[in-house]
Amino acid sequence: MTNQRFRKFSLILLCALFAAPATAIAKRRPPAGGRVAIVVDERLSALRATPEFYGRLLRRIGRGGLVAIRGERSNRAGVAFYRVNVNSRTSGWIQRDAVVSRTRAGDDARLLRLIKGSQDFDRIARARLFLDNFTLSPLRPAVLLIYTQAAEEAAAHLSRDASRRLDEEEMSAGGAPQFSYFLNFNGLDRYNRQGLTFIFDAREKRFRYDGEGWQELLRRYPKSPEAAEARKRLEAVTERK
Repeated sequence: MTNQRFRKFSLILLCALFAAPATAIAKRRPPAGGRVAIVVDERLSALRATPEFYGRLLRRIGRGGLVAIRGERSNRAGVAFYRVNVNSRTSGWIQRDAVVSRTRAGDDARLLRLIKGSQDFDRIARARLFLDNFTLSPLRPAVLLIYTQAAEEAAAHLSRDASRRLDEEEMSAGGAPQFSYFLNFNGLDRYNRQGLTFIFDAREKRFRYDGEGWQELLRRYPKSPEAAEARKRLEAVTERK
């Protein structure tokens, strides 16, 4: 297979692999009954029958889950809880620190602090929540840069993990093109759900971030300090090619 044919085939396969998540996210419908908020810290996202830490646990809401805020109350320890609807049948109390809302002033800055304090995949997932929900925030360029830097680090980790787990002899015995085993590597799945695309370099047998976030920085925020960094990264990719 020539380089041109390989590149074309890889792009087609990548489109199939990475097109689904954005559609799924776009179709999510928030619950009714109040101001919409998004769970960003699942460590604090226990839904309880009362606004107390010893209240009966109803369920735990996963990161990215949507709730509708109906009211707010502080408990005896001074910790604020939101009364929320999860769906038409489920409501309860959740610690305010577990969620952010686009309509609450300062929640974008609070989520940025959480992103900076996160590591590895958690940093990517929380940055993705920021980018999807705070589309007009002046902090968006800073989050985009964090997201792209974390994506580069993830590409290096995925490359090492795939090379260790994909056996050369077993791939040869399977009969499929070797690069297709890398592009179907299950370590990519959770990044796929975050809308991240990694291109596979067959010659070096490694994944590379596709640079979409850098391009968005240059396109939407060309005068930002983050755009200058993005320009350097894209120039480095061009030189490498």
